[in-house]
Amino acid sequence: MEDEEAAAVLRTVGRQIKMWREAAGLRQAELGAAIGYGDEMVSSVERGRRVPKPDFLDKADEVLGAGGKLSAMKDDVERARYPKKVRDLAKLEDEAVELGAYANHNMHGLLQTPEYARALYTRRRPAYSEDEIDRHVSARMARQRVFERVPAPLLTFVLEEVTLRRPIGGTVVLRQQLEHLLRISALRHVEIQVMPTECEDHAGLAGPMRVLKLRDGKTLGHTEGQLYSRVISDPKEVQVLEMRYGMIRAQALSPRESLAFIEKVMGEKT
Repeated sequence: MEDEEAAAVLRTVGRQIKMWREAAGLRQAELGAAIGYGDEMVSSVERGRRVPKPDFLDKADEVLGAGGKLSAMKDDVERARYPKKVRDLAKLEDEAVELGAYANHNMHGLLQTPEYARALYTRRRPAYSEDEIDRHVSARMARQRVFERVPAPLLTFVLEEVTLRRPIGGTVVLRQQLEHLLRISALRHVEIQVMPTECEDHAGLAGPMRVLKLRDGKTLGHTEGQLYSRVISDPKEVQVLEMRYGMIRAQALSPRESLAFIEKVMGEKT
């Protein structure tokens, strides 16, 4: 586990499942057979090493006669499924009335398809396990609920041209990703812009960034590097990010031009 808070939740859930299983007089293999999971999975969940799926908790609750007590843990377990930095970032995104993001190496996380995200995490070094990949992909997809919020926040993105061309996951996955971009860009509260590689003026050479304006009027920044993810609250530093992001948007193609550019890149992939 990447943080003690999530680990504590999983250990608590595991102890509860073990208590109910033993009270029912079942061995781990017997519970696993009854709910459609292997005994190794049951053992790992009870020890807090694996994150149980909602289906696991619902079936265990029914078989063990827990009266809804295990099923009631699904929300806590779902939050624990995601890495802490993702949970913290999702909280900020949920509070944002306006979010601007610049991505320079790969598609921004909020815009990724599940297949594209999985391809990215599969290529991570040191390598993730399959469980870790599933966990990260699920977390990334859950953050995309920001697109469905009511009232809708203003969401703007500037993507480097290379993010449209680098075949993460292969040409089929990339084409599906570009088609997804076109669908997202049709939303009235979303604007996607492309920064062409040939553009000489560029205010974003220091790397990717996010600027979030929250409901309480506060503005925060967010940056990521090789081994860190940092929320920026110092007003002077946030002001620099706001200035840079504004310049990046002005230097990039307009949303209409960007839409045509994405369609052009798609045509080149056929």
